[in-house]
Amino acid sequence: MEEERARRVVDTLRARNVFAHVKLPQAGITQYGIRVVLPDGREAIWDNDGTAGLEAQIMRNGILVGYVASIPDSENFGDGQIVEAIATADYDRPVGRSRPATPRPAAPSPAGPPPRPPASFARRLRGGFR
Repeated sequence: MEEERARRVVDTLRARNVFAHVKLPQAGITQYGIRVVLPDGREAIWDNDGTAGLEAQIMRNGILVGYVASIPDSENFGDGQIVEAIATADYDRPVGRSRPATPRPAAPSPAGPPPRPPASFARRLRGGFR
């Protein structure tokens, strides 16, 4: 992301009460990024790696604790779409999960009551002494 675009996006995010800053380029990388400070002490670093897609690394004390996977077709996003993606991202999703889990289909229920479990060894012994 170019510096001017990063500054425009940060200004718009701040207007939406998102605590955002322009992330300066790292050594060897000429792209600017956006740093979003999260309330629990983590921070999200958006688009600082020079790739075309929009993704974020979630860091705590310099250690990677999560990420927001690359958003499909985000290389063509305008400023408004970038702001919306950053402001509404799910930062609490665990590492490696890029989409919500799909629920398993429910097994068909039997017609009658569920079968009783087999009697335990202790129950069988007690029944024999009565």
